[in-house]
Amino acid sequence: MAKKFIILKFGGTSLKTAELREKVAQKIINTFESGYQPVVVVSAIGRKGDPYATDTLLNFAYEVNRDLPPREADLLMACGEIISGVIMVNTLAKMGYKAKLFTGAQAGIITDDNFTSASILKVKADKILKAVDEGFIPVVCGFQGVTEDGEVTTLGRGGSDTTAAALGVALKAEFIDIYTDVEGIKTADPRIVEDAKTLEVVTYNEISQLAHEGAKVIHPRAVEIAMQKNIPLRIKSTLTDGEGTLVTSHAEVYGEVIEVIRDRIITGIAHIPGVTQIKILREDTPEIVNLAQKVFKGLALAEISVDFINISPEGLAFTVKGEVTEKAVDVLENMGFTPRIRRNCAKIAAVGAGMTGVPGVMAKIVEALTREQIEILQSTDSYTTIWVLVDGENMEKAVRAIHKAFKLNE
Repeated sequence: MAKKFIILKFGGTSLKTAELREKVAQKIINTFESGYQPVVVVSAIGRKGDPYATDTLLNFAYEVNRDLPPREADLLMACGEIISGVIMVNTLAKMGYKAKLFTGAQAGIITDDNFTSASILKVKADKILKAVDEGFIPVVCGFQGVTEDGEVTTLGRGGSDTTAAALGVALKAEFIDIYTDVEGIKTADPRIVEDAKTLEVVTYNEISQLAHEGAKVIHPRAVEIAMQKNIPLRIKSTLTDGEGTLVTSHAEVYGEVIEVIRDRIITGIAHIPGVTQIKILREDTPEIVNLAQKVFKGLALAEISVDFINISPEGLAFTVKGEVTEKAVDVLENMGFTPRIRRNCAKIAAVGAGMTGVPGVMAKIVEALTREQIEILQSTDSYTTIWVLVDGENMEKAVRAIHKAFKLNE
């Protein structure tokens, strides 16, 4: 009889203390005893400042020299998950269950050679399947991989989520469960909106968009991988036994009839603080032709990523991350432009598959922000998302206003 796999991924905050690790082990055991085959993915223990967290290990090396080569950085960063995995295997052993640890390489996570931000090329899960046949619960070090010629790599931010999704696809898992320190995906950041509601179910596209726009519950790359094979994701809390949030296909959330989606126009609101708005106006550069092409090509050559782009006959408006503002200004001025800068802005995204084809959504957002006397610096939209840019000091008020306008707490 074929095994029914469930991937269980636990983040660093879920593994920080012995008490938490025993809660994690019990969730793994409960999955095993319910007839499913768990495959566990672990992150490094704790967060920045904790003894075995990835940032702590890196800072130890940076004390010697900040210019740590990427290859060696990956070797060092891989240590955190190995420590975490050994402790989890030992915790399960103490509770009477056989477990076996696999590094990313041993788990068959094959990547390219883009050190510190590698992409998974394929998964060879033979060793995991063999361990399962021998009665072990596999525990896999998240965030890690290996090149075809044996070089250790790491997968960049959110890499353990990506590991879990890739294993879920490779093993044709029933579910990929992502355990965090929150109950599930909220309609907005609960630190800003006190009555933010936990969503029972969202689509892959919605959560991927929310994640891209600042929601930190899961990495968007993991969602995209799971979506390829339509494997449901569940976002759950390590601390409770709640159902959390189910992430699945559009049809399973809304049904096949398009009218069904109209009772949930907006699913959630995400935000990104600390961005800088840059404007290049035609009136400041009347003699320059192909304005947009030259601006964006120059910034690309300087490896500066731009976002929130509006192009009009009057000129350009876009945003960059706050920390690269000075570099962007230098590049633009050296090219002969006169950039107009507005620092400390915030990008707010209202996301919902239900807004497609529904009139008046933008009008409602504008009305909500106008009521609170919040100026919209830029706006744009797609089929499932509306973005607005506001001054950073208005970010929290804006999030609350939009949340209230669409009654997301009900």
